[in-house]
Order: sequence, then C-alpha cells, then structure tokens
Amino acid sequence: MAKEMKMCRILGTDIAVTDMEETVARIEKDIEHLRGQYICIANVHTTVMAYENKDYWKVQHDAAICLPDGRPLSVYSRKHGFPEAKRVTGPDLMGELFSRENGLRHYFYGGSPETVETLAVKLRERYPKMQIAGMVSPPFRELTGEEDAREIAKMNESGADIIWVGLGAPKQENWMYRHKGKVNAVMIGVGAGFDYHAGTIKRAPMWMQKASLEWLYRLLQDPKRLFGRYFRTNLKYLWLVHTKR
Repeated sequence: MAKEMKMCRILGTDIAVTDMEETVARIEKDIEHLRGQYICIANVHTTVMAYENKDYWKVQHDAAICLPDGRPLSVYSRKHGFPEAKRVTGPDLMGELFSRENGLRHYFYGGSPETVETLAVKLRERYPKMQIAGMVSPPFRELTGEEDAREIAKMNESGADIIWVGLGAPKQENWMYRHKGKVNAVMIGVGAGFDYHAGTIKRAPMWMQKASLEWLYRLLQDPKRLFGRYFRTNLKYLWLVHTKR
C-alpha cells in the first residue's frame, strides 16, 4: 500500500490533501487493499452535515478517503498549511478512471432508470474500452433485507472493482457505511455524477468551477430543490470556518 495521504481537518472531518493524479494512482495501485471500503466525495454540504450530526460524522470518519470535491475545501487546506491541495470532483474522477486502460471493472448503483439507460449508451460511445460490470437503478425506497442481499450478491458476482454509488448525499454515504466489508469492491459515492456523464445535467463552465461558483450553476438548474440546502449550508460553512477550529 502507498504511503498515507496527508489530511487537513475541516470542521472535524479529515479531508485528503491530494490532487487528481495522486488520487487515481492510489485507487489503481491500492485496489486490492480498498476492497470492501468506501470513498466519500466531500463538499461544503456534507462537511457541515458531518459537523452537525455525529452519526454522519462517523460515516465520513470511517471512509478510506474523503476527497475534496468542493473547491472551498481545497482552498481551506491551502490556507492552512497545504499549498499542494487541489480539488478532486466526483464526475472528473469518474472520467479519469473510465478513460484509462487499467483493467478495472465498473459497476453503477443509483440514478433513475432513464438516467442509467442513457448513461450506458453514453459511456459505451465515449469510453469503448472501459469494462462495465453492471448497472442498476434501485427503487426509490428502502430495500428489504432479502432485496438488499440479492443486490450485494449481484455486485460481488459481477467481479466489479469499483462500485459507483449515485444515491445523493447523505443517502449514498450511509449506504456505503452499512455495506462496508460486504462488497468485494471499493465503493465511491458520486452524487449527481451519473447525471453529468449521462448528459441529463450540465457541468458549470470552467470559469465558474474555478471561482467556487459551481453550486450557483446547479442552483440555477434546480432552484426549488437546492435553494434551501445551498443557502443554509453555504452560510453556515462560511461562519463556522471563521469561528471554529
């Protein structure tokens, strides 16, 4: 296993000090060690949730890695002694791992049936050499014990190396936490990553990403669902990082 990643503690959550190249290399080289574990893609919203909720903090704390998806997290790390800290977004991480001829097998769990169907077509067009082990859109309800066991058996029988979990936060992180040690692959929660790669949601322009305004672009696309979340958590984050250590 490679040396441990540096960490920057932000509101009680240890966020990896890394970049895309290091993250991809670690996943590829340490895939056997990572099996049964999970990786969280952290942003302002999940970091504030973890600060306010001890159970969710434990979910984040037990992850193999918490990656800085939100640019404010990497900016915070740079301001607190880690000038090398960079942002690692879920959709970009997916694309990097899809495009490499590394022999990894990918399994997708989450999203609507329509999104998953479109995603399958787009991925085969864009990454013809990637290996897709399976794609499942689970029902929008809690599965029974028997249903869940069948889903896990399908994942394990598929020979997947990575389970991409697109259930949205905090549902996907809680799901990965409950299945730690049960899945013979590394689980990575990517939120709307399925929609981005399917083309059902557009990424913000690069200038907005660099200016930490990707949240605003998302808000303009889905204001009814996201306004309360972004307004509350963004303001809380700004206040907390200036008053807490």
